[in-house]
Amino acid sequence: MGHALRCVLALLSLNILYCGHAQDAVLNIEPNWSTFFTGESVTFMCGVTGVKDPNSYYKIYKADQRDDDYTKNENYTLQPLAKDWSGEYHCLMTHLGSTKESNKVSLTVSDKDVIVETPASTLFEGEPVTLRCRHRTPREGQDAVFYRDGSPIEVDTNHQSPMRSTNTVQVTSDRSSYMCKFEDEESEAITLKMEPQPKAQLSQDDHVGGNVTLTCSVKTSSSSGWKYFWYRGKKASEALTTQGVVFHSDAKISVSEGGLYWCRGGTGDPVYYTEYSHSAGKEEIFTNKAVVTRRPNWPEIYRGETVTLTCDIKDGGDTEWEYSWTTSSSSTPPRTHEYMISNAESSHSGDYRCKGTLKGERSTKWSDAIILRVSDNKPRPVLNVSLSWLSPGASVTLTCSVEHPAAGWRYYWYKAVPKLSDNSYSSELLPGSSTGTEQDSYIVHGQTHTAGYVCRAGRGDPVYYTQYSQPKFVWSGDVHSAASLSVSPDRLQHFTDTSVSLSCEGNSTEWSVNRFSEYGNRVTCSVWGTMTGSTCNMNRDWTSGVYWCESETGQFSNAVNISTVLSDGVILVSPVRPVAEGDSVTLGCKLKTEKVLYNVDFYKNGKLIQNNTKGELTISAVSKSDEGFYKCKGLKSKDSQYSWTSPESWMSVTSAASGPVESSPSPVLWIVGLLCGVSFLIMFLLFLYRCRKSNDSCFTSRSQSTNQGPATDHMINQGETQQREYATLLHGDACLYETIQGPEEPEHGENNEPEESEYINVTMESAADQ
Repeated sequence: MGHALRCVLALLSLNILYCGHAQDAVLNIEPNWSTFFTGESVTFMCGVTGVKDPNSYYKIYKADQRDDDYTKNENYTLQPLAKDWSGEYHCLMTHLGSTKESNKVSLTVSDKDVIVETPASTLFEGEPVTLRCRHRTPREGQDAVFYRDGSPIEVDTNHQSPMRSTNTVQVTSDRSSYMCKFEDEESEAITLKMEPQPKAQLSQDDHVGGNVTLTCSVKTSSSSGWKYFWYRGKKASEALTTQGVVFHSDAKISVSEGGLYWCRGGTGDPVYYTEYSHSAGKEEIFTNKAVVTRRPNWPEIYRGETVTLTCDIKDGGDTEWEYSWTTSSSSTPPRTHEYMISNAESSHSGDYRCKGTLKGERSTKWSDAIILRVSDNKPRPVLNVSLSWLSPGASVTLTCSVEHPAAGWRYYWYKAVPKLSDNSYSSELLPGSSTGTEQDSYIVHGQTHTAGYVCRAGRGDPVYYTQYSQPKFVWSGDVHSAASLSVSPDRLQHFTDTSVSLSCEGNSTEWSVNRFSEYGNRVTCSVWGTMTGSTCNMNRDWTSGVYWCESETGQFSNAVNISTVLSDGVILVSPVRPVAEGDSVTLGCKLKTEKVLYNVDFYKNGKLIQNNTKGELTISAVSKSDEGFYKCKGLKSKDSQYSWTSPESWMSVTSAASGPVESSPSPVLWIVGLLCGVSFLIMFLLFLYRCRKSNDSCFTSRSQSTNQGPATDHMINQGETQQREYATLLHGDACLYETIQGPEEPEHGENNEPEESEYINVTMESAADQ
């Protein structure tokens, strides 16, 4: 008897399942396109979503051919496709005498060489849709052009383009005619088949306790993967999340707050929305409501921080409440108004709800859940610098980025100091950041040499600190006495299989040579070379990058941006260190074989500045305007049809070294003095002679004389610019000697010491990848 009853109940449940509207048969097509070439294949699939029963029978048919018998096969493949297979297709599904008819699917079979395809699924008016243009024979490197009502669909390169990928375009479903072309071959024009914009349906069901259950649905001819969005009050408000709402699914919710509720459906990406449903009302159910709040209300709490959860009773007044908590975490909150977690751990993560109970009376409803997330991973900020290479007088802006930047963070700024003992950096706090800054940026003024910086963030009381960021470097080519790097051979470009030596000099006995490669890794000489004393020898394959020295005394040297070229390539020969204004410099274009290149051209900042040379570019007196990126290009033989081009390298130009010139006695002064004396004597004799010869009054002769001895011509060294003023004046019987004045020695201000100095290891990985 029991077995028979179970069978009856099973049959009854199947009939209920197949008789519901939501369980209508659905016809899908694979591939999910509406247009195919003749000779291709397509598979139709008939069934009920989520249900497969061995007692079901199927019939897949073309609209004008319905005479086929039912089979147990829910899939049917057409191949090879012929043009007369074009049309609308349906399927019937029968089970225990109940028959369901599916949606219709349109199929077009073309014998042309170009087709424009649309998705086979149902389209709704105004819905975004992707069109695809396809050629019977794949065409490499050819892009299709799409047309709407005979006019090309323009692609706006300044904004988000409608093109999604090669040979597809995204448009809005409308009544327009579409076609596409591959050069002179075009498809047939199509018109999109669509249904009107659907409207969401909202149903309401009252339950015990005053809560109301609302259900949202969308009735269409096919399943479109609808998701549902809920609103309270105005339709234009933001969609509801969990505040005052319990989600049983995205289509079904329970509400306890009064007001008008609406819903609508959405599908696709970007989301296509249905019309809003009608509204459903909900009266106020109870006056007092429990609410959980969190201090601080940051999106994520990290292990070790302090957080407090508070249970407040809305309009609770001064009444004495008893509190209860429930949580999905492994913690056990106390039965108090507040729950303070002083040393948060990941085990505290979860949903927290509370309720209040009046003594001797009934309780409030459980509050909405508040989610507490505690991460065991200590955050690490990311530091960025506004400049990679310093230029004279430029300021450097440091920017420290941390996840959830508005979550109460303050920022701390440090200079990285090399520690060669463990290949790491200690950190010296920069001035003005001992208590952190509210801004996530910090400006460094007056930095002239290579430097490294790190940052971290902190919040709360006591302060919880993040990890230190990875160091970011600001490089400078300026050479200073404390630490300097030299390269041998003295050039910026080298062949990969040649030996190169990098040498460090300065006020230290221990050195490390570092490289920041094009892959973004900082690695030391021990990975890609051999460190001997203060020199790194590279005697095997190595890569381009920025190279610099670090000393045990915490100094950074000048940085050198070295480019590597394969042995069969061409390099530009240019100096490693900056060239002083006024100096002469020669740039060369070189093969590893030392053979002469033909028709060599030189470029500065991408523009041709000298052509058809024999491989050299000479600038006799360098000026600041000569600074820039240089490269060369030449032929390996006179008859070669292919030219070889070197990488670009930056040539830096510095102001000429200057300093005060001592006014020590020189042949010039002696000669000028002698001339002044002789001139005075001659004028005095002439004066006596004229006075004797006539009664004319005396006159004063004024002359100027400038004389430079041969030695003076060599006092200004090549590459220096010094201004000197020579003046020899005779005023009556007085003789004023010249003065030699050079530029004043620039003043040297004191270094600003950090307000606070703390040393914290920032260990750097020595990545082995080159």
